[in-house]
Amino acid sequence: MKISRWSLPAISAALLILSFPGFNLWPLAWVALVPLLVSLEKCKPSRAFLVSYLTGFLFFLGTIYWLIYVTLPGMIAVAAYLALYFGIFGLLLSSAYKFAFSPVRTDVGKYSLMLYIPAAWVVIEWLRSNLMTGFPWVLLGHSQAFGNLPVIQIADTSGAYGVGFIIVLVNAAIFLVLRAAAGKKKIPVIPIIVASLTLVVVLRYGYIRLNNIFTGEPMKVCVVQGNIPQNKKWDGDFCEDILKKYERLTALAAEERPDLIIWPETAVPGFMESDGALLSRVRSIAVSAGTPLLAGTPRETGGMTCFNSATLFSGEGAIIDTYDKMRLVPFGEYIPFRNKLSFVEKFAHNPIGDFTPGDDHTVFALSLRRALKSDGEGRKLTKKARFSPLICFEDIFPELSRRRVAEGASILVNMTNDAWFMDSGAPYQHAQCSVFRAVENRTSVVRAANTGLSCFIDQKGRITDRVGAGGKDIFVEGYRSHEVILSRAAAFYTRYGDVFAYACMIFVAVFLAFALVTARKMRIKTG
Repeated sequence: MKISRWSLPAISAALLILSFPGFNLWPLAWVALVPLLVSLEKCKPSRAFLVSYLTGFLFFLGTIYWLIYVTLPGMIAVAAYLALYFGIFGLLLSSAYKFAFSPVRTDVGKYSLMLYIPAAWVVIEWLRSNLMTGFPWVLLGHSQAFGNLPVIQIADTSGAYGVGFIIVLVNAAIFLVLRAAAGKKKIPVIPIIVASLTLVVVLRYGYIRLNNIFTGEPMKVCVVQGNIPQNKKWDGDFCEDILKKYERLTALAAEERPDLIIWPETAVPGFMESDGALLSRVRSIAVSAGTPLLAGTPRETGGMTCFNSATLFSGEGAIIDTYDKMRLVPFGEYIPFRNKLSFVEKFAHNPIGDFTPGDDHTVFALSLRRALKSDGEGRKLTKKARFSPLICFEDIFPELSRRRVAEGASILVNMTNDAWFMDSGAPYQHAQCSVFRAVENRTSVVRAANTGLSCFIDQKGRITDRVGAGGKDIFVEGYRSHEVILSRAAAFYTRYGDVFAYACMIFVAVFLAFALVTARKMRIKTG
């Protein structure tokens, strides 16, 4: 293989990296895979796997580099594992190229390849998102979250996978055109027409959805961003300082008379329910504010069982309900197969937790008191606000959000702590996932993060407000109040989930089966 063939995967990886935060050059995603597609032509399956694996490994090193702040060996291991899915993509394309570019194939084979390539991409992203513990982070569609609102609107039918499909479709069309030009053949018109018409339809749909008005009861929510350094968060010497900071910020937030105040994940510096003094302190903060408070706290029950939880207090200090995090971070909050993999702790910069996953998709119900004037008389109404927390990286899993919205949540609340990853692209990559959860379910998403990004995302995926100071929105302390809409839009994706991804799986399977049968017939004829 020529040296240039190995440089092409590196170019694709670089373009993909630049498409995501902190570069956020999202238009590059629309051409990023072209070098890889070129390099895979005429590759044997083993080499196709290696070429694609190299692209994936470099891409993940450049996007999840922030794991180095937790563990360097772990970061390399995660990148090496996730790159396997890129390798599978190379294998899928190797077989398809051989079929589509066979001398006896008609143009139909080449043009069906244009649909096969993005469908194969959807398959490997779905596998990456669901196999093992699943890691649907920096999916290709996520690159468009902050800069291309019209295109991401199709996520309410196809999820993030549909956005990725469109991006890869354009890459495939460019590849086919360049291939024809390089071979001094007639430029194929059909790929250009298909890609152009698809984009027109997607953009048209996007602009229609962006012009929709989502109606519902307004609810004023305030998020508090404590900006507690990770090295102080669990140091007992700083417990009082942390509580005083949240007490001060909560008192300031209460002056804006919100319906709900939200603290980030594990904002309470201790096991609140087993520490009477700590519980009393948090209750008093809620009572002083006179506002319901949703607080992130570790929770310990009998038998030393520990949960990462979110506890909802009333304005009178009573505990209304508690949610225990269901999807724990592997090698962060627990060690999978601890008996065999306990040695991993030796390579971690910080101790690995031993939390237990919750088992209930909790939807909180909060009473909102409203004043209503009718016939010159004042009356008070009580309305119910139903919302559900997603702790830490739970918002990256679309099925969790779908389930909560299907069970009645009108708002999703992501309570997180990305302080582990320092001043990196991690908080913004994480927020991109929240943007997609908002669009997929046509539901407002409120993010309360220890160090940022704490923000409000509407049903169209727009970040409408955020905590910030001095031009920065991460690693600053503060609070922000904003009105969100309690909307129940009943999106297609909420109801039916990943049917688009399943359709892509079927298409890929049928294409490969047809290719194998055809190849066998050709061998019989020539034999």
